[in-house]
Amino acid sequence: MKTYGSNFWKLSFSMLLFTTSYNIVIPEMNAFLTDLGSPQLKGLIIALFTISAGFSRPFSGKLSDIIGRKKVMLIGLLISVIVCSLYSFAFAAWFLLLLRFLHGFSVGFYPTGATALITDILPENKRGFGMGLWGTFISIGMGIGQGLSSFIVEIGNRDALFFTAALFTALSYILYFNVKETLAKTSKFQLEHLKINSDEIIEPSVIPVAVVMFLSAMCSGMILVLSPDISDHLHIGNKGAFFIFYVMATILIRLVTGKVSDTYGRRETLVVGMIILCISMILIGMSNTGTWYYISSIVFGIATGIISPTIFAWTADLSPKSRRGRGTGTMFIALEFGVLSGALATNLWYQNNLKSIWNVFLFGAGMAFLCIVYLLWHLKTRKSKH
Repeated sequence: MKTYGSNFWKLSFSMLLFTTSYNIVIPEMNAFLTDLGSPQLKGLIIALFTISAGFSRPFSGKLSDIIGRKKVMLIGLLISVIVCSLYSFAFAAWFLLLLRFLHGFSVGFYPTGATALITDILPENKRGFGMGLWGTFISIGMGIGQGLSSFIVEIGNRDALFFTAALFTALSYILYFNVKETLAKTSKFQLEHLKINSDEIIEPSVIPVAVVMFLSAMCSGMILVLSPDISDHLHIGNKGAFFIFYVMATILIRLVTGKVSDTYGRRETLVVGMIILCISMILIGMSNTGTWYYISSIVFGIATGIISPTIFAWTADLSPKSRRGRGTGTMFIALEFGVLSGALATNLWYQNNLKSIWNVFLFGAGMAFLCIVYLLWHLKTRKSKH
């Protein structure tokens, strides 16, 4: 526990609460949009969120290397608490989708600054395990949010849900306030900092990580869009049940395999994770009972528990120290556009027709397989200790 220091733990719990805040609203968004008369736009709930998050990454990555990690995180917290408070006033589909777009900026800023700060803290020889712990807090937040969502709506209403989301953001801020800045030299914000040159959007050194993140995140995008509808189809009352089993599995596997990538290598570990991810996509697509759906969520959790911390650690390995914010931003850009592509592909094939679910997840399995091929090629052609 003392290895990483109090800064690590305070920020990790802050991240848990922040992750809970934006995940807690997701399971009810499909039903909310349907009630507003636009069920055909379900794919845009995730798509617009990820577009704005991805768009903001070059700015947040650059700013975290200039004005400091914490100031970038604060921008994300402020956006989150404002948008969560406004969801209750969504009177039309276009307004709800606008709020989803704005909400994405919060995720574009807070995690970018936080992950850069965490990277500053972690010792290089324990980076894989440290990132595994960091990812565990993110996964717990995701599971708590998704799991609590339907429960809160059942005992209260959607307004109570959105108030709870804002409350979690506020609690995240309390912990954030006590986190120490790690950037040695910070500058005051100037408008010219918002000018992004072409060579400041992507950090070239982390492109291999970005490819892997993009392909794996497509699978997550599909699940985020379809899990509420699949739960309804299988008569599962809690729309976030998939993520409860997913989180239990991913936490367990992170604790067991946290040091694997430190010992055997990032790319080798990722190949194993991608094979399991491919299997999970097939299982989700074939699930026709609640039992099989839960089993598939556990397999998906195992895959994510292996892949996520390894990607974070590999990003830290490859990012130059002076451009860690930009490297982190590049990794998150790949995440957002992977989720976006998965959501848009789902919207294209799904069309609110449950019979098409198999085709969606078969495509997801294909993306995971393509990632395996890329990693094997990278291992063969690029000699690297990472």
